[in-house]
Amino acid sequence: MTSVRPKKQFGQHFLKEDAIAQRIAEALTHHRGYRRVLEIGPGTGALTKHLMHRADIDLTCIELDGEAAAHLRAHHPELKLIEGDFLRLDLRKLGEDPFAIIGNFPYNISTQIVFNVLEHRDRCTEVVGMFQKEVADRIRAPHGSKTYGITSVLAQAFYDVDLLFHVEPGSFIPPPKVRSSVIRMRRNATERLACDEALFFRVVKTAFNQRRKTLHNALKPLPEMAHRSLPPAFAGKRAEQLSVADFVAVTQACMS
Repeated sequence: MTSVRPKKQFGQHFLKEDAIAQRIAEALTHHRGYRRVLEIGPGTGALTKHLMHRADIDLTCIELDGEAAAHLRAHHPELKLIEGDFLRLDLRKLGEDPFAIIGNFPYNISTQIVFNVLEHRDRCTEVVGMFQKEVADRIRAPHGSKTYGITSVLAQAFYDVDLLFHVEPGSFIPPPKVRSSVIRMRRNATERLACDEALFFRVVKTAFNQRRKTLHNALKPLPEMAHRSLPPAFAGKRAEQLSVADFVAVTQACMS
């Protein structure tokens, strides 16, 4: 039994089911040939112990909680450990090799982790993570569904997303008030979108920030639309009705 206390401010819920930790570790597929694996929020090491002695990966753990980091150093002195905030790390300093991200992610920053992954999409080839089920559902939601949104479009533009399994609250200390889901994101074949990618991100965010409006009205705040009109096929639709390919086409219309 560890003396490390889960802390609400870090969104910590420590996984206590060893079989689940093992399933998460085994979900890594070495997609596109990475060796480096970054574990975010290892806590007391429930998942770490299934990763750290594997010969096929080079593991680095990133832990913000000083108490948990001290625990890991005391029990696993050989572990590569960065004590700090993953969202503030300059991942370029870790080298140019491809890498994967894995973890029982703190629920209060899990969506931000996905956006950080997207910023490093050229090198982050796989993500295996535990999310609050609602967030996992949003990431993998198809267009046309009520849960489809900004995270859905941006993640699916660059990653194939698969649900692996659900996890019940009783598998954690303390039990969260929600169900959890483990998903896997693997970099898809789209190296570059057929449009300005920075503008694509802005189009998606602007469209969903006014999701009850038609695109004709929702995208009016964009400077690029000041003297342009959307194609009739999209102008009367709402954001959740558009696929990733449709958003690429809309972005192209903003550029023409």
